[in-house]
Amino acid sequence: MNEIAFRPEVLQKVQLMKTRYPEGKQKSALLPVLHLAQEEFGNWLDIPVMDYVAELLEIKPIEVYEVATFYTMFNMKPVGKYVLEVCQTGPCMLNGSDQIITHIKNTLNIKNGETTADGMFTLKTAECLGACGYAPMMQLGKFYKEHLTIEKVDEILQLCREGKVALN
Repeated sequence: MNEIAFRPEVLQKVQLMKTRYPEGKQKSALLPVLHLAQEEFGNWLDIPVMDYVAELLEIKPIEVYEVATFYTMFNMKPVGKYVLEVCQTGPCMLNGSDQIITHIKNTLNIKNGETTADGMFTLKTAECLGACGYAPMMQLGKFYKEHLTIEKVDEILQLCREGKVALN
């Protein structure tokens, strides 16, 4: 018996998602179910959580691992309360994302993929986030922070520390 389980209302959402697809094609619900799992179980996906998702969707665990590890929106280890995903592709780099990334590393004393000792921030670099016209930019929760400067980053970090930044 699996110790990990969705709350009943979340499990109901999963069951509804599965009904959107023809019989035998429940794997099609994998991405949205992984999003629910990540939200439900501490903002990251460990092996038991991914195994639980596989069980719910009646697919092999490896099928879940392949998808979860491919997409950067899924966290494979615990992350901070605030995940700073800074775009590092062409347009953002041309507009200073390298300097933004370096500034965040130095300010928070972490490297890419690391979390601050207090568990507040995690830095991740991202491939194109689809907002090239607003470069440099980063995703913070479900929101984009655009036209970044060192000063804007410092302001965002301070607002996060004060608990004044919405993630959803």
